[in-house]
This record gives sequence, structure tokens and C-alpha cells, in this order.
Amino acid sequence: MEIKQVFKYIKKGNQSSALAMTGNMLIAVIEFIAGAISGSGAMYAAAMHSFGDAVNQGFIFMGSVFSQRKPTKRFPNGFESLNNIFSIIAALVVLTMAYETIDEGCHLLWHPPEHSRGLVINVLILVLNLVIDGAVLLKAIREINEDSRVIDKGFKFVLHAFKNVSKAAPPTRFIFFEDIVSVTSAILAMIAVIVTSITKIHFLDGVFTVIIGLLMLWVSIRVAYDNIVELVTSSAIMNDQYHE
Repeated sequence: MEIKQVFKYIKKGNQSSALAMTGNMLIAVIEFIAGAISGSGAMYAAAMHSFGDAVNQGFIFMGSVFSQRKPTKRFPNGFESLNNIFSIIAALVVLTMAYETIDEGCHLLWHPPEHSRGLVINVLILVLNLVIDGAVLLKAIREINEDSRVIDKGFKFVLHAFKNVSKAAPPTRFIFFEDIVSVTSAILAMIAVIVTSITKIHFLDGVFTVIIGLLMLWVSIRVAYDNIVELVTSSAIMNDQYHE
């Protein structure tokens, strides 16, 4: 494959995943630093989720690039299924991150921190997280509605995205689910940081960390299931065409 062709594929790759990968890697680094300074478990969970998002979205982008390759003698049906395969790999990464996050949350429930530090910096970072992930989520919503040929605006525009998400391409679908969890995680982490800073309800940090981990677990199972079903279905269709 020529270098010029590779750049052409990269240019046509899923732009939502490329944007999300860059934004989440930046957010993850900042959140890890803030979590270390404040000792916040919810901030640690948010950082783990952001890092997992960045890695996953890298896989998703790679899948969207390589799936554009033209059919060959060895692979006469093309490489479209690479989108599903890379999405499943990404789901497995999320599953691992979910386990680590839930484990950290359980530890914080049994051993809650006595005090929280760095309230202002944590809130500012989480606001930045919300802005970046919110922008990526809106882009994914637009792509879903474009694939479904929906023209509505306002809140209906968002509702149609939930209704038609199954019609979207695997990369866009993954970004959609992931960023719903990202936005939710940032909101929960912000609540935990504020409450534990001004009250003595420190166990709330562990509760929200576990909730974030469970949301990640749900995304990993949902994405893996959807893509496995698509792979099995497309394989059956190609098998029928071959026998015909």
C-alpha cells in the first residue's frame, strides 16, 4: 500500500474518533495530575476513563482507516469488518478499565479519604472535560443523524440519535456510547469532588467511582455484543452469497 494511499485513508477516517482520541489523552494527563494532588478517587476514575477512551478511540480510528482498503484476492469481500473487530478490541480495553475503576471505588468505600484537596483545580479540569467530551458527543450525534437522514434540530435532534444509533457506523456508535459515559463520569466526579470538599461525606467518592466503573462495564458489554452480532450476521450473508 502506497504512502499517498495511506494518507488518503487517514484523511477519510472517522473524524469523531480522531478528535475524541486527542482530546481525551490531554484530559487524562491533566486528570491524573489533579487526582494525585487532591487524592480524589472520582477524579482518578474519570482519568482512567479518559485514558481508556483515548486508547479505544485510537483503535476505532485505525479500524475506520484500514477498513477502506479495496478487496484483494485473499480477501475478496473487502475489509469492512475491521471496523467491528477494532470496536471489539476497544470494548475489551474498556472492560479492563472498568474492573480497575470498580476495584478503586471499592477500596475507597472501605477506606475513604479523610480530606480532599485542590477543589478549584479539580472543578476547572472537570469543566474542561465536559466541554471537550460534550463537543465530541455532539459531533457523534450529528453523524448518527446524517447517516439516518434526520434533519430535526433542538432536543428532538438528540432523541433521534438515541433512536437511530443502531444505524450508525461502528466507529460512530462506539464514540456515541463512550462519550455519554464520559460526560456522565465528569458530572459525577464534579459532584463527588465538591461534596467531599465541603462536607464529611467522604464515602460518596467511592460510591461515584463504582458507578462510573459500572457505566464503563455497560458500554464494554453493549459495544462488544453489537459488533459481534454484526460480524456473525455479515459472515452468514457472505456465506449464503458464496453458495449461490
